[in-house]
Formats: sequence, C-alpha cells, structure tokens
Amino acid sequence: MKKRTFAGALMFKVSFMEKSIFEPYLKEIFPFWNNIPQADRDIICNNTHALTYTKGSIIHDGSDCSGVILVRTGCIRVYIDSENGKEVTLYRLYPGDICMLSASCVIQAVTFDVTINAEENSECFVISPQAFSKVSENNPQIKIFTLETAVSRFSDVMWVMQQILFMSTDKRLAVFLVDESARTGSDTIELTHEQIAKYIGSAREVVTRMLKYFSTEGIVEVSRKGIKITDKDKLRKLTL
Repeated sequence: MKKRTFAGALMFKVSFMEKSIFEPYLKEIFPFWNNIPQADRDIICNNTHALTYTKGSIIHDGSDCSGVILVRTGCIRVYIDSENGKEVTLYRLYPGDICMLSASCVIQAVTFDVTINAEENSECFVISPQAFSKVSENNPQIKIFTLETAVSRFSDVMWVMQQILFMSTDKRLAVFLVDESARTGSDTIELTHEQIAKYIGSAREVVTRMLKYFSTEGIVEVSRKGIKITDKDKLRKLTL
C-alpha cells in the first residue's frame, strides 16, 4: 500500500482488491446501499479514499469540490469566515456523520462556501464528487438522501444564525457550555477562550469577560485546565 501527503492529510492509495474494506462501512452509513445496482456500488467503492487529517489541518477551503466526507474518528468543524476574519462555526461532525457541503458540485442548490478543518486528529472516507454525482443521476434515492442530509445541516446553521442574531452573548455562552458538557459527559470544558469564541460567533475578549462574570457569580471556575461548571442550575437559568 502506497501513501502520500495531500492537503494536510495522509492519503492511502488502496488497490482494487482492497476496496472491499469500504463497503461494510458504506453499507452501514447509506440507507440506500442495498437498493442500488452492484455496478453503482462498485463505482462508489472504487472512488473512495481513506484519509487521516492531523489536528488543525484544512480539509476543505471552499475553493473546490472536495467530495462527500464520512467521519470515522475524531471531529471536524464546518465554519464560515467574515470579511474581517471572524469565524462562525456552523456545526461540528463526529464519527458516523456525513458532510455534504464539501461536495457543492453534487448539490447544485448550495451557493455559499464553507471551510472545514480537523478539530482533532481525524480519520475520514472521502468519496469522489464526480463518482457520487454520476451514481446519483441514476438513482433518485441517492438524490433524496443527499438533499435530506443537507437540509438537516441547514437546520443547524439556522439555529446558529438565530443565536447570533437574537441571543445575548451571555446566553449563547451558557447554551454552549451546557451543550458541550452534555456532549462530553464532563463538567469541565477543555477548550480555550479563542475556541469557544469561534463556536459562538464572538470575540475572545468578550468570552473571557463573560467567563469572568460567570466565575464571580459562582457558576464556573476558570483555570489553565479549562472551564469547570460549578453550578449547573444557575447556568441553565441563563439559557432560558
């Protein structure tokens, strides 16, 4: 097996015989898998690559059609950049999730660019956009799945926009801390103020100031290890 670096990732060139390693995973992820012809399944398998992205590397910069990304391990972040360099996180993807916005050439209705980076060391399967588009043309159920997946992510995007437009910073921060604690199963949020600012669409200085306020109210404790939630009831009241 031959490997080379590509766009901040390790790309493993897999021989035809080894393509079978993709099928069990694709079958599990795609509900339409058993309903499409074997020839189309082969096209997808033969045009799927295994890539490992290192933490912080750019996976997709919006300048091209990178393909359909399936997250196997780790976490990737989808975000947009403002003209002044401010980043707004639209959503994060975890193992088992699919990113369709990286394949804008497959979904013709997508008219805005997003950037995707690796939040952690992440292993992904990436399906060639040309191959996926070709197979989609022959199978309406793939088109339906693609659109449903994209629509579900746009719901996440609208929730983010709603927060930024209509929620105060303290409420956005409280919502984020509650959600992150629930996601990780820990009362300690091991993220920097800069990272949190990107997630809630704010500035690092604002997040630091709000965390200081939360700390004086006995809601959190801030240290080099992260942010520890000390009063969940008070924090949840801020989200209402």
